[in-house]
Amino acid sequence: MTARVFFYVQHLLGIGHLRRAAALARAISAGGFDVLLVSGGAPVDGLALGGARFHQLPPLRAADARLKELAQLDGMPVDEAFKAKRIRQLLDLFEAEQPDILLTEQFPFGRTQLRFELMPLLDAAQDRPSAPWIVSSIRDVLRRTASPARVDEMVQTFEAFDAVLVHADPALVRMDDSFPAWPDIRDRALYTGYVADAGAELPPETDVGKGEVIVSAGGGAVGAPLLHAAIAARPLSPLADRRWRLLVGPNMPDNDVAALHASAGENVIVEPVRSDFPSLLRNAALSISQAGYNTVVETLCHGDRAVLVPFGTARETEQADRARVLVERGMVAAVTPDALTPASLAAAIARAWAGPSIRSFPPVDASGAAATVAALKQMVSP
Repeated sequence: MTARVFFYVQHLLGIGHLRRAAALARAISAGGFDVLLVSGGAPVDGLALGGARFHQLPPLRAADARLKELAQLDGMPVDEAFKAKRIRQLLDLFEAEQPDILLTEQFPFGRTQLRFELMPLLDAAQDRPSAPWIVSSIRDVLRRTASPARVDEMVQTFEAFDAVLVHADPALVRMDDSFPAWPDIRDRALYTGYVADAGAELPPETDVGKGEVIVSAGGGAVGAPLLHAAIAARPLSPLADRRWRLLVGPNMPDNDVAALHASAGENVIVEPVRSDFPSLLRNAALSISQAGYNTVVETLCHGDRAVLVPFGTARETEQADRARVLVERGMVAAVTPDALTPASLAAAIARAWAGPSIRSFPPVDASGAAATVAALKQMVSP
């Protein structure tokens, strides 16, 4: 009988968490599992799922860029009635699925705002006569600003889990650098390598983006300052004579998109994000982007030179830490979140342009999807 995977994911601001979960769901399904991806965030059009099934919970999002409070999509607070509806739907779905593996994205090492429904889900899994494997799927870097009490809570909650899959290359980034309680979980941790989004085969080589500067900002919810700064930095940079291509994410407000078109100028393209982004990176002279997991992995796999401008707040340190590691290794240049100006971005472009190619470094391990499938197969094998 085909083993079943119940995969829970919640994206709050951007769409990166859902994209990575979808990439894993496709791979796990292709590996012979029956996969249900359960999403609690805003619906995303055109999500590539392969053979995986999908269920949309009543959606919620972060109330603002601080990612501290939750809200419904219309901005209304998440009240007890809304929570009760989500919990009931989630538990009913879990009961109907009877999965062999419960896979949670980030939790319990993140998404702690969702404990109101995830703790009942864990209880339901443990209460089954034949309990499923309970597995956490996490990124390469965790938020360093979690309080000691919160870290203790994570470790305590992890006692219910059989394993944590760390989607990173330990030769590049190690989890003990961002998670102080690593010794408490490492015996049940497995590094898989990075998860590259392989929703489609890399297109045949073309000249699309050849010699260009590609500027991207993920889903776009907090990306407008970077794109505006890029337009202003262009004439100050050593690549002012190149074509610049700005990719606008689906979550960028319409007024910001209109302002970008108005200020673009000659030889600057402003267009929606493209499915051939890896090809653009492969052909580009330079990439400028935020430092989200998916974009960084694609840049390390396909890019030549790069400038990272991480999104960050006092609470959210993940992107800044990811960028810092790559800067320290000499692979990219970066501008810290609070220092973005046209001049600072132009200076970073000059540093990246004068520095080594990313391709001159050992290739990053991006076999995370295949390694995840292998790990899950080992769990359910007789």
